[in-house]
Amino acid sequence: MNSSQIRNEAKNYIDQLTPDKLILVIDFLKDLQEEDDVEATEELLNIPGFESAFKKANQQVKNGKTKDWHIIRDDV
Repeated sequence: MNSSQIRNEAKNYIDQLTPDKLILVIDFLKDLQEEDDVEATEELLNIPGFESAFKKANQQVKNGKTKDWHIIRDDV
């Protein structure tokens, strides 16, 4: 079953649910998404030097030390 078929099947079930059950589905989907977000964050934080590089980049943005991406990538 491909992604489009899975989404259609899920939509068919969702269309039959009561509002109370829809709230439960939304809560479940939020939990799944948050779990993915946490896993992605943990993966980034496990990269050696990532956290300090990220903090440095944020400080550069705050200090206005950025370059227009058009200048860096004029082929885009």
